[in-house]
Amino acid sequence: MRVLFTTQPGGTILNAMVPLAWALRAAGHDVRVASWPELADVITRTGLTAVPVGRTQHAPPGHDDPPEEPSYPDHRGVPEPYDVIERPAAEITWDDLKARFDAAHVTWFYKARNFPFLADLVDFARHWRPDLVIWEPMSPAGAIAASAVGAAQVRLLWSVDYFGAARDHYRRLRDRQPAHDRVDHLADWLAAYARKYGGRFSEELVTGQATIEQLPPSLRVAADVEYIPMRYVPYGGPATLPKWLTAPPERPRVALTLGQAVVAERPDGYLVDLSDVLDALSDVDVEVVATIAPDAQRKLRRVPDNARVVPFLPLHALTATCAAVIHHAGIGTMCTTTLDGVPQLALPWNSDQPALARKLAEQGAGLAIPAYRATGDAVRDSVLRLLGEPSFRERVGALRDEMLAMPTPHEVVPRLVELAAG
Repeated sequence: MRVLFTTQPGGTILNAMVPLAWALRAAGHDVRVASWPELADVITRTGLTAVPVGRTQHAPPGHDDPPEEPSYPDHRGVPEPYDVIERPAAEITWDDLKARFDAAHVTWFYKARNFPFLADLVDFARHWRPDLVIWEPMSPAGAIAASAVGAAQVRLLWSVDYFGAARDHYRRLRDRQPAHDRVDHLADWLAAYARKYGGRFSEELVTGQATIEQLPPSLRVAADVEYIPMRYVPYGGPATLPKWLTAPPERPRVALTLGQAVVAERPDGYLVDLSDVLDALSDVDVEVVATIAPDAQRKLRRVPDNARVVPFLPLHALTATCAAVIHHAGIGTMCTTTLDGVPQLALPWNSDQPALARKLAEQGAGLAIPAYRATGDAVRDSVLRLLGEPSFRERVGALRDEMLAMPTPHEVVPRLVELAAG
């Protein structure tokens, strides 16, 4: 069968799709990955075939201001308006949710990120005629393209499903309103384009016919959708293994990695004082391996004798050698570390990171400190706990067992074939 993946131009989002795309190719299926032109080279470096669609991002017609980034509530929760999933249902009001979803998020999030490549995507789908379209939550254009050609379509999550859970709250409150107030701008927008291209609207355009879930049950945020569980498989792009990483460490190894996609790209650099953290760990009998962006490396006050600073390493090769890992609570880093059964200290900043960090700590598999509170002393104390208290390794082992019990991408392929046939 022919399978079309579609994604926004984010390398970390693409990485979450690659293992399944490989599994489909290995099973004999034809796979294409459609995204903005700037992601084409990244796609081809994965060994997959890229389909550049659309043009430079711009606001939808009738809007002159540039798209705004979603706001984050005091660095403690998921981005607005999805932060409703962390509030008691009784505290969520229709007027507030409607205003935040419809006026801001639908216009500047879904429309601005999908309109520029939607027409080209539909044109390619009509030309290539995929049997199945797999899209990530920020790309419902994939669902519209599937509707236009009568293909099956599945949503693939790259983190907690706050998209689906927040949508459940929206629909619940909407359906309680008088008929004249049951507005739904997201449904209206999707329906308009579905009709334009010969399809029709259903809630599947918002959350998929089914949703591929890569988190183990203990870390999930569930919505009222059909989930297809799939084990997370680490993929971080092309990498070369340094020789020193092939030998066992002489002392317990602690990795420090704060991500490249979110934390490292803040205008003022990392939110955590890396020099403070390295200094605080300098008298601990460990080997610290810190993956730090080159620009940030130049700002370090000093590198202690027990620390090795590098710009990049294949994460799955590094975490497998560690006794503890300090990270930013990105899903890729967290799942990779968990698969190796390594206790973790999460230093979340925004987006899905606070929610994931809290769930990790609730499971006893690690500790969490908000990044803006992560002093060197606080990090040192947490690392000593992770190394000294056996319960952390026991609990992360249980979480690892949950992940290993999930079907591999290869084992998910027959279910996707079944959906496409239906």
